[in-house]
Amino acid sequence: MEKNNGLLIVLSGPSGAGKGTICQEVLRQLPDIKYSVSATTRKSRPGEVDGTHYFFRSREEFQAMIKKDELLEWAEFCENFYGTPRFAVEQAIQSGMDVILEIEIQGALQIKKRFPQGVYVFVVPPSMSVLSERIHKRGTESEDVIQKRLETAERELEYVTEYDYVIVNDKLEKAVDKLKSILVAEKCRVKRKPYEFQGV
Repeated sequence: MEKNNGLLIVLSGPSGAGKGTICQEVLRQLPDIKYSVSATTRKSRPGEVDGTHYFFRSREEFQAMIKKDELLEWAEFCENFYGTPRFAVEQAIQSGMDVILEIEIQGALQIKKRFPQGVYVFVVPPSMSVLSERIHKRGTESEDVIQKRLETAERELEYVTEYDYVIVNDKLEKAVDKLKSILVAEKCRVKRKPYEFQGV
């Protein structure tokens, strides 16, 4: 039987919802899933490594990637560009490997137009007050930037209906289990499994 394509799992949600932490834990527990590293013009945070967490690029470098059509999607968010390099994602899926993308909502909606067969998961915080607390705890941004992120988050929550699944991230372990369950269910979809049943 011909090898099935891998799943494209798109994980997004408001900044501070915890999608990055969920993604890291799922990758730790399911090492066969490939993580798609995004490119960004934002400055690296403490502990972030170029090529592992993001490809950190200047605005000029990023715009050159756009012109060469090297990005599967891209978006501007809080005055920084984010995008998904095309080749590695397409190659992995075609070889049967599952790929997980952790991207902003604008980018996720672009991907959905190209890959409607993907699995789209929206991560939300238990409440806006919890979201505010999480972003403040990072200690990496000014109060003005934090307020902008919170205002953006309120608008972004309206996009939940564009996704296949929603995960409320109240406890990390539960959120991770929910995402793993979604992947199992998607693997069992009849439309993804063109089996030919043999008679006894």
